[in-house]
Amino acid sequence: MRAKDVMTASVVTVGTDTSVREIAGILAERRISAVPVVSTDGKVAGIVSEGDLIRRAETQTERRPSWWLTLLSDPADKALDYIKAHGGTAKDVMTRKIISVGEDATLEEIADTLERNHIKRVLVMTDGKLVGIVSRADLLRGLASRKPASEQVAKDDEALRKNVEEALKQTGATRTFVTVIASDGVVHLWGAVDTQQEKDAIRVAAENTAGVKNVDNGLSVLPPMVRAAMWAD
Repeated sequence: MRAKDVMTASVVTVGTDTSVREIAGILAERRISAVPVVSTDGKVAGIVSEGDLIRRAETQTERRPSWWLTLLSDPADKALDYIKAHGGTAKDVMTRKIISVGEDATLEEIADTLERNHIKRVLVMTDGKLVGIVSRADLLRGLASRKPASEQVAKDDEALRKNVEEALKQTGATRTFVTVIASDGVVHLWGAVDTQQEKDAIRVAAENTAGVKNVDNGLSVLPPMVRAAMWAD
């Protein structure tokens, strides 16, 4: 799945001169957490989120740092805080740093973008134009509707076993004493691993392999003393 498959295409936008009061009303009425700001030439100028409206003079929530922090703070930062708290239009309070992805961005790329930038939604742009927006909720809907690709389903037990073995490599678990057996779509896991987390990761990898109907997890977790003895020099 890609951005174009999960994005919200009918994006609500505001202009640079839209009042803060009107923006707050839009966010509340539409039950959305942010709105892109578009200039008169159709270009995205920024985005206003709930976070941009938290510290406001009207609600008496503006920042009031202690006197000693005021002495140490940068005058430019103080000026920006004042504008955020007292500015009356979108251009005053909006976040100007525009983070976006293309329509063909994968869900993994979108998730990485959200995580790396500590944001809750990302704009989808094509040729510099806003075509949609993807939020965390959109990613969850994509996850819920995603189905395993049928072409990846193994046609026989040996092929299925090999597919599971390949999937286990991605877990990072020590598989020295792990045996995988496949029979009529059921995967049997035997042997021992160092930790419960490795046991669970191997089970999850097997369950996620296309064609697996069930997983019989017979793996055991080695006691600490046994592990120490086995891996001692």
